[in-house]
Amino acid sequence: MENVKPRSRKKKPLGLKGWAAIGSGTVAAAALIAALIYLQMGRQYEKVFFPNTTINGVDASKKSIEEVKKSIASGIDGYVLSIRERGGNTEEIKGKDIGLESVFDGSLEKLLADQKTYQWLKHIKTPQEYDIGTMIQYDKDKLEALVSGLSCLNDELVEKPENARVSGYASGQGYQILPAKEGNQLDPEKVKTEISQAVINLKPEISLEELEAYVKPEIPADDPQLIAQVQTLNKYANVTITYSFGEEKKVLNGDTISKWTGIGEDGKVYLNSSEVTAYVKELASKYDTSSKAKSLKTSYGQTVKITGGSYGWRIDQSAEADELAELIRSGQSVVREPVYKQKAASRGEADYGKTYVEVNLTAQHLYFYKDGKLVVDSDFVSGNESKGWSTPAGVYSLTYKQRDATLKGENYRTPVSYWMPFNGNIGFHDATWRSTFGGTIYKNGGSHGCVNLPPAVAKTMFENIASGVPVLCYHLPGTESKAASDGTAKPGETKPATEQTTAARPTEAPTTAPQTTAPATTAAPPATREPETETPSSPPTPGGEIGPGVSSTSGKHKTGPGATK
Repeated sequence: MENVKPRSRKKKPLGLKGWAAIGSGTVAAAALIAALIYLQMGRQYEKVFFPNTTINGVDASKKSIEEVKKSIASGIDGYVLSIRERGGNTEEIKGKDIGLESVFDGSLEKLLADQKTYQWLKHIKTPQEYDIGTMIQYDKDKLEALVSGLSCLNDELVEKPENARVSGYASGQGYQILPAKEGNQLDPEKVKTEISQAVINLKPEISLEELEAYVKPEIPADDPQLIAQVQTLNKYANVTITYSFGEEKKVLNGDTISKWTGIGEDGKVYLNSSEVTAYVKELASKYDTSSKAKSLKTSYGQTVKITGGSYGWRIDQSAEADELAELIRSGQSVVREPVYKQKAASRGEADYGKTYVEVNLTAQHLYFYKDGKLVVDSDFVSGNESKGWSTPAGVYSLTYKQRDATLKGENYRTPVSYWMPFNGNIGFHDATWRSTFGGTIYKNGGSHGCVNLPPAVAKTMFENIASGVPVLCYHLPGTESKAASDGTAKPGETKPATEQTTAARPTEAPTTAPQTTAPATTAAPPATREPETETPSSPPTPGGEIGPGVSSTSGKHKTGPGATK
């Protein structure tokens, strides 16, 4: 027999499935073991508290109930609460002074029993704090008395907080926001609550500042409304208005404007319009000249002071107050002239300038100067003194001039070639019906108030004068002349305004022109002289000039001497 060798069996290698089966079994076993270990470790928390556990301020991590009780009890013995206050001051409340003691009513046991031991791992990183009020007790009345007696709550030592606010105006600097002041006033109820909570939790220290127990200012420095107020006030106060009155300047700036501003109950900045109006009124009082006497060095060498009339600078106070207020509100700084109702030729005492008509009612003689040079030098006849129609003294301006006007009154109409009114219906005009001028004719044979001129003189004046030219009418005793000219007077030669004339020279001149009686308006003109009034029947020449009978200042019709209404 042949020897038969047994076949050797070759082991087949494990496939992927085999290894996977072994691997999953191993992982499952490892997971099971890990779970058992995790649960076993968690069982310790059946008798101790989780990690990161604080109970009433006591660290209870991995401590038993008894250990926690001992810690709480030991914390009560000699307990002192330190209260840190604003400013560095510190006060204390002692546990023995409020009857502080521990009380264990099963709360700890319940807290431990409620722990889910399988959650122990998450508590390693997640702290838990518990406040159990029933574990500690104290005499509430004693605590309240001690709290009320704290020096930080003493009214006599309290400094109340102050809101941030707008400063007063500082010249050259304007306004700024003054910061709020914190003070040291506390909220008593909040202090009592926080101290009570600290005692229950056996906290050794609290900070009233950190607990926000101090009363805060209601308005901080960054309050939007406060910022807007300061910005507006500074916009107004930074305005500089420079008024120009000829060579003189009047500067209005924040030093004055700041006195006109304020903050209303609605929190908005206002500009007091009555103060603006009062300021403009002061300007008018100082710089208006229309109602002030004029000093004139006459052609006779003497100086007279003329009162009456309406010529001169006159501010339109209402319009200027409106414009000034608008400039201030807009924050614009400008150099300007005020709004005028009426202007004069120049600034200074002699506001009538170098072009004017000088009318000497005493001498019955006038001089017309243009740019300082004499253009007309002539006798005239003014209003009838005996009839009460005297031409009024005063300073006026030529209202307009008109060719070929008709003067009319009761029962007559008289044409004139040159009509130049200056005081309502009183004006210069040619008087062809007169053969003589000057002297004393005016006393009994004068006009109804107008200034009658020789025709050639009236023509020259008409051709050289313009509306607005000042007319200065005055009395100068000592310059009377009884002799009258023959009506052939010619315009004077051009010569300086200060040059002496051939008229008589008085030694003295009055300081104030005498007041005259307004001419009557109803008397009929004498048959022996011109039947004139100051109201022409023909319309004024084009060009927008004021018509006959219209006042240059009021715009109302006025009936002149001898004119019918």
